[in-house]
Amino acid sequence: MNFKSSLTTVATLSIFSTAAAWASSDVIPSENDTFTNWGEESGWTIFVDDTRESCLIERMDENQNVVQMGLTKDHEMGYLGVFTKNDIGLKGKKEKIFLSLDGNVYEAEAHKKTKHLADGYTGGYILANNAQFVDDVMNKYEMTVFPKKEFAFTVSLDGTKKAIEAARQCNTEQST
Repeated sequence: MNFKSSLTTVATLSIFSTAAAWASSDVIPSENDTFTNWGEESGWTIFVDDTRESCLIERMDENQNVVQMGLTKDHEMGYLGVFTKNDIGLKGKKEKIFLSLDGNVYEAEAHKKTKHLADGYTGGYILANNAQFVDDVMNKYEMTVFPKKEFAFTVSLDGTKKAIEAARQCNTEQST
């Protein structure tokens, strides 16, 4: 199916709210941050980013796609990173993408990440503070990512609801 024609049949439900700090290099954890394994929930690993005093969740699905979710350094927004061994066609530093969660389509700006990733991985992250998007991520089981080119791929969100709830508990513990 052609990506562009499939999008014409689906209305975009929401655009992510964004902050001026998009281009900041400290949106997602850096290689200099220190991490402690806080626990596991439903196939997701929960880490404490000791440098940022916040928590993140990470999971590798059956297709070796890695999904990571956490909070920005200022704790004002969430980020969602997807990293894959497939060439997903991200050419510039940032690019418009679409995400489909069980038919709810979201438009976002993906920021390419290539440094400090495991061998062969590429991908990017988006920022979000859209409550409906967060609810969809927690309650849906798959997310289809449509980069600008025609290649789309699906990542599993199995266990996300319980993992996000555990990460919230972890974040509460860090702030006390």
